[in-house]
Amino acid sequence: MNFSKKIAQALVWYDEVLSLPHKADVKRELRDEDDLFHLLCFSEMLGLPNPVSYYTLEMYPHIIEQFHDWHLRMGMEKSPLDQIRCC
Repeated sequence: MNFSKKIAQALVWYDEVLSLPHKADVKRELRDEDDLFHLLCFSEMLGLPNPVSYYTLEMYPHIIEQFHDWHLRMGMEKSPLDQIRCC
């Protein structure tokens, strides 16, 4: 191995060592942001006024597959929507 490859590997290892304690926090933060996004998208169906419904309407076909995991994380055992039967 030449010297530059060893340096590159050492830098990758150093970056992983520094970011290891924060990976769980980053994953949790990303999951919370994803949950908020799903709440915004499905809030009108749940009976909550949605100020961004015009912009989120186009996203329904893309996020409907993730709806089941989202409502389980929110503590709803069954789908709260009559239009979406995922359970």
